[in-house]
Order: sequence, then structure tokens, then C-alpha cells
Amino acid sequence: MNPVLAALGGRLRLGLVGGSRGFMGPVHRAAARLDDLFDPCAGALSSDPEAGRRVGVGLGLDPARCYPDVPTMVAAGRARPDGIEVVAIMSPNADHAPEATACLEAGLDVICDKPLAASLAEGLALARTVRRSGRLFVPTHNCAAYPMVHQARAMVRAGAIGPVRQIHLTCVQGHNATLVEATPEGRNWRFDPARCGASLVLGDIGTHAHHLAAFVTGLELEAVVAAVRATVPGRRVDDKACLLCRGSGATVGTLWVTEAAAGAEHGLSFRIFGSEGGLERHQEYPNELRHRRLGGFEQVLTRRRTGLAPEAARLVRTELGHPEGYQEAFANLYRDAALAILARRGLGPPPPEGTLPTVEDGVRGLAMIEAALRSVESGTWVDCRVAFEP
Repeated sequence: MNPVLAALGGRLRLGLVGGSRGFMGPVHRAAARLDDLFDPCAGALSSDPEAGRRVGVGLGLDPARCYPDVPTMVAAGRARPDGIEVVAIMSPNADHAPEATACLEAGLDVICDKPLAASLAEGLALARTVRRSGRLFVPTHNCAAYPMVHQARAMVRAGAIGPVRQIHLTCVQGHNATLVEATPEGRNWRFDPARCGASLVLGDIGTHAHHLAAFVTGLELEAVVAAVRATVPGRRVDDKACLLCRGSGATVGTLWVTEAAAGAEHGLSFRIFGSEGGLERHQEYPNELRHRRLGGFEQVLTRRRTGLAPEAARLVRTELGHPEGYQEAFANLYRDAALAILARRGLGPPPPEGTLPTVEDGVRGLAMIEAALRSVESGTWVDCRVAFEP
């Protein structure tokens, strides 16, 4: 039997929020089951209760546990001896904070899609709720949960490239290069300014790039000057952002994200340079990390169980010679969330420190978005540092 499962005394009972349509619902559900540590047993899967019930039944949920909304699911769970213990939120962006708040106040742990709120003020309020609750809150920054990203982090901390001086980030996608929202297939909440948050492109993919840089380098973004706009005629939300960045430790950098680069597939990458060399990684090639040394050759590091830093090796799931990617990285978050819950119950060691994204990470992403949009209005540098309450 899985030792984590044995220590837990059974699978963690998981409530699903949203995910009845689109890409993320199946990703969350598969990630939750990959290590067999979670039992999806209830759901508020759609703002349309009947549609949510149909989807839930199709997933094998008890029809009586397919609820019309989150408050009803939370209340029903309290009344059952087998009520939910953890909630996975994959609803529209504007719903994240109120739904997460209701779950945290009910004593539930939360795994939540990013961005964690529709505004910085809402995110700060959510962070206060997380602290008061004592519950686990994990934003799904799965792009930092690949073995070779952890390898890059370990190398930066070991001084392999010297003090970091420059950070350059890109995420270049093309799936919204036409006015897809004008078609029946493409019409969804992401193109509604009231539901997607202050910035579609920065909330959707800019927060991934921002978190990736902070995770690998340990440095904080301090100020930005930005250009953010829609490039597709007729679009009401932005689809491109270019930021010049200043960070802690006298670092400088750039961030370019778009969902409207015709023909592009994905393009999430980082290039980080220190005084002694640099590291480069592209998510389309998840098992590779490039290390360049001042005055030396370029070295391509590959995902192996031997030779990796321990914090990277622990995330390797697939045997050498086979690809390891997005779904496995997402499952790494779910597995480490289970380990953190187990540790809080005194049933085992937690995941390594700094492994799981935090609510503070999510708030810093919201601060980046707000600063970028204020910079667009002012044409000046805008500070994006966050002072959290003790």
C-alpha cells in the first residue's frame, strides 16, 4: 500500500469546484488521482446546476453530492461523517477568492487555480484568511514543479552561475491570435473583463512566468514599466504584455507574454544570467536545462535519477528515455499538498521547504499585474513590492 496513503488512513476526500468545461478540469482530476492520494467525492462543477450535475454523474460522483454552488457543498460536507477535506478550485478567475474564502473558513484545505483573485486587494484579504485559518492554500503554479526547474533552482542556490544579474522570461502562445471569442466554440468567461480579472494575459500566463523566475532565483520583483494591450481587432481584453523589470539584488530583466502570436505553440521559457554563467529552459523541452559558463562550453543537462540535485530527483516519475511533462508536474503539486496535510496532522515529514507555491506567491503575482496596468496609465516605473501583515 502507498505509505502516504497508509499514513493518511485513506484518500483525502476532495471537493471539485468548476472544471465542467474546458482544459483545466480534466488536468486537475487526473493530477489528483495520479498518486491515488485523493478521492474526488463531491462537486459544485458549474454555475449551471443541472449541467454541473450531469458532468458530476459522468465522472462517477454520487448525484446527491453534485451541488449547485460552493456554500451548499460546504454545508452538506459539514453534516456528513465523510465530508470533504480538501477543495480544488478551477472556476473563473473572479470566483476564486470568494470560493476559497468560504472553504478556508469552513476548515478546508484549498488547491486553487491562478490567479488567486481578481484584484490585489482581494488577494491580500485572501492571504489574511489563509493565515487565520491555519489551512493549506496552494495556487497551481505547476510550471515550477518540473524536475529540471528544481534543478535550476538548486544550481542557482549553489552558486553555479554566480549572483544573478539578468532574468528574461517569455510565454508565447498563439491560440487566441484570431477573434475566437466571436465563435460559438471560443465564447467563454476568459474574454469577459468582469470575470477574467484585471488582465487576461498577465493573469493567465504572466503569473506563471513571474512565479517561475522568483522560484528559481529566490529574488523578488520590485518594479515594472509595461505595455499591455489587445492586438486582435475587436477584442475587449488584453492579449499581449511586455514588461521591463527591476528585481531585488540589483537584477534587471524582461517579461514578454502573449496569447496572440499567430502560429506559436507555447513558449514558456526563462534565461537567467549571473556573473559566472547562465541557465536556460524551455517548457516544450521539459527534460532539458542548458547551463552556460563564462569562458566555457554550453552544457545540456538532462533529467536523470543520478546526478540531479535531491530536490529535483524526488520529482522524477518517468523512466529515462520517456518524456515527462505537464500532467506529471501538476500531479507533483497534488502529491506535495497531501504530504503537507499529512505533516500538519503529525503523520510524516512535509515536502522540502519552498516546494509548494503559497498564497503570498499568488499575491505577488497580483501585485505584478496591478503595477503593470498602473504603468500603462502613467508611462512610468511602478513599485510592485508587497508588505504582508505579520
